[in-house]
Amino acid sequence: MTRRGCRSIPALRLLVAAIGVALSATDAGSQASPLISDQQLRAVDSLVAKEFAKDSIGSITVGIVAGSQLAWTRSYGFADMKARRLANRNTVYRIASITKSFTAVMLMQLVQAGEVRLSDPVERFLPEVRKIRAAPPGAQPFTFLQLATMTSGLAREPDEEGRFWKGPFADWEKQLLAALPRTSYQSVPGTEYAYSNIGYAILGSALARAAGEPYVDWQRSKLLEPLGMHRTRFEIDSTIAGDLAVGYDINDDGTVDDLTATKEIREGRGYKIPNGAIFTTVDDLARFVSFELGRGPAAVLSRAALDDAFDGLVATNPGLDRGYGLGFMAMRRDDPDPFVYMGHSGNFVGYNASMWFHRQMQLGVVLFRNVTGGRQDPDRLAVDILESLVKARQGAIRADINDRFKTQKAAPGSEVALRRIIEQLRTGTPDYDLMGPALARRVRRELAAEQAAIAALGALTSITFKRVGAAGPNFYEARFEKGAQEWRIWLNPEGNVDFFTHRTIATPR
Repeated sequence: MTRRGCRSIPALRLLVAAIGVALSATDAGSQASPLISDQQLRAVDSLVAKEFAKDSIGSITVGIVAGSQLAWTRSYGFADMKARRLANRNTVYRIASITKSFTAVMLMQLVQAGEVRLSDPVERFLPEVRKIRAAPPGAQPFTFLQLATMTSGLAREPDEEGRFWKGPFADWEKQLLAALPRTSYQSVPGTEYAYSNIGYAILGSALARAAGEPYVDWQRSKLLEPLGMHRTRFEIDSTIAGDLAVGYDINDDGTVDDLTATKEIREGRGYKIPNGAIFTTVDDLARFVSFELGRGPAAVLSRAALDDAFDGLVATNPGLDRGYGLGFMAMRRDDPDPFVYMGHSGNFVGYNASMWFHRQMQLGVVLFRNVTGGRQDPDRLAVDILESLVKARQGAIRADINDRFKTQKAAPGSEVALRRIIEQLRTGTPDYDLMGPALARRVRRELAAEQAAIAALGALTSITFKRVGAAGPNFYEARFEKGAQEWRIWLNPEGNVDFFTHRTIATPR
C-alpha cells in the first residue's frame, strides 16, 4: 500500500489495544432466534475479538441476521480514535461496492413493473453508451442482464483512472457521460465474466432514464424508506455526520493515515454513485439482508422475482470459485470443506464492508471495519462467521434427521403442513411464504399441473404417517375420493415446507 498523507497515532493504538475486547460489551444486542444458540454467539464474539486484537486499530461492527431479524450485533473499538468515540450499532460506515446490490434491485423492480426487460439493449434508454470505444466487430449492444451480471464486456474502469472518481455528488451523471468516450470494451458482450465498476454506473443511469426519476430519488422512495433503512445515505448529511466512522488506512510501515478517507468523502465519488456510494449502519444493512433472504416486504419486490434472481444465471470465472448473479456475488471456498455463499463485499480507502448470506439456511452476516490495510482480514472473518453458523445449523438438522429416522417419529407439524399444501394446491392458492425458496420457485412454475393433478383425485379423505426416510423426508399416504398418493415432505428449521414430492399409488380394493 502506498504511503499517503498521514499522521502517526501510536498513543491511540496503545489505548485501543489496552481496552480491546472490553469495548465490545458496551454494545451487545440480540433477539432470541431458533436458528442460533447462545453458545454459537459466544464463539462468534470470541472469534471477532481475536481478529480485532491483531492490531486493535479503528473498529469492527458485526451483525448476524436470522430470517427477518437482526439476531445479534456487537461493536469493537473506536469509530473515532482521536475523539475516543466508541463504535456502536448506530455507527455509520461506508459500504462501497455493496451499493451494486441496491442498483440491481432497482432493475428487478423496473422489470417487474414492465418498464424494461432484462434482454433490452441498454442503448435504447442511454444512447450515449455508443461512445464507448473499441466495440468488438459484430458484437451486439450489451443488455441490462449483461450489465447486472458483469458480462457486458466492458473494462473495469475508464482508461483514465482517477480522473472521473472525484466530483460533487450532484454531478455524478455528468461525470459518467464524460467517462464513456474514455471507456473501452475488453471482450464481446455475453462471453465472459469480468467485474466492471463503470458498467454498474451505466446501469444506474440507464435505469433512471427508464424510470423517469433520478437514480437516488428512486432508491430513497422505492427501496430505502420501504425497508425502514432510515439511516442510509448516498452522501453524508447533518443527520448522520456525528455517527460517521472515521476511515483509517494503514501504510506498509505501520503508520496510520487518518486523512485520506475523510478527504475522499469531502471531494465526492465522481461517477461512482450506483456502484459504490452508500453509507449505512448495521441495523439498516441487516434489514436489506432480510429482504434478500426473501422476507419482504412484497411491496418493494415480489419474492418470486428475488427467488428467480438467486436461482438464475450466475456468470463465473474459470476456477468456478467466484461469480456474479443479478446484483450479487456467488462465492465458493473449499478449505477445509466446500462452502457456497452469496452477497457482496465493498472496499474503499478507510472502509471495508461485507454482506454475506445463505438463503437456504436463512442466515446472514454483515460486518464493517473503518480500516483498510493492517493485519486484520475482515472479509474472511465475515465468511468464517457465516460458515460456522450455517454448518452448525446443518449439523443440527442432520442430528434431528438421524434421531427421527432412528425413532421413526414424524417431524412436528408435518401432517398439518401437508394438509395445508394439498388444500392450497387444490385451490391454486399456495402460500409461498411458508415454503423454502427453491420449492416456491418450482411450485410457481408447475402450479397448473399440480392443481390439475390434485383436483382430479377429488376430496381428501385421510392422511396416514408411514415412516421417516434416511435423508429426512416424512412419508405420508394421502387418500382421496378417487385415488391415493404417497407424499414425501421435508420441513426446514422454522417449520416451513422446504421440499415435497408425491406419486400416485395403488389402493387396496
